[in-house]
Amino acid sequence: MPSAKAEVVDPQGGKAYGKLLEQYEARLDETNKRFIEDNDFKDVEDLPEKLEAYKLKFMECDRDHSGDLDMMDVKYMLEKLGQAKTHLELKKMIQEVDTTKSGTINYNDFVRMMLGNKSSVLKLILMFEEKVKPIEKPVGLPPRRDISSLP
Repeated sequence: MPSAKAEVVDPQGGKAYGKLLEQYEARLDETNKRFIEDNDFKDVEDLPEKLEAYKLKFMECDRDHSGDLDMMDVKYMLEKLGQAKTHLELKKMIQEVDTTKSGTINYNDFVRMMLGNKSSVLKLILMFEEKVKPIEKPVGLPPRRDISSLP
């Protein structure tokens, strides 16, 4: 069977690609199920909802659907959030989270990072991505000012 990376070449998809995505999502769901059953995470509020959100974020960033976030996937994710980093910074971020010493972040490491007590730079950036969104600029004419309102 061809690898996941070979299938990504066809952006149109098709039945084989859809089946590959279903299998990929099922593997992530299995990992989520293990986290829900794990006694270490029983105290986490809204655990199923958080795990589902983490799964969607992971799938969005794992563009080649390999099951791991490599340096380019992390770079893509951070650039999308407006937090571009150098390769050295990316390497350090991945090393903080990577427990398998593979140079990538697998889904298990990703979830442990997001749910764990330890603060990593990558976790902080992902948790505060809402604050990174652009601020809405006022539209229309500016309010009238008089001499007393000047500094």
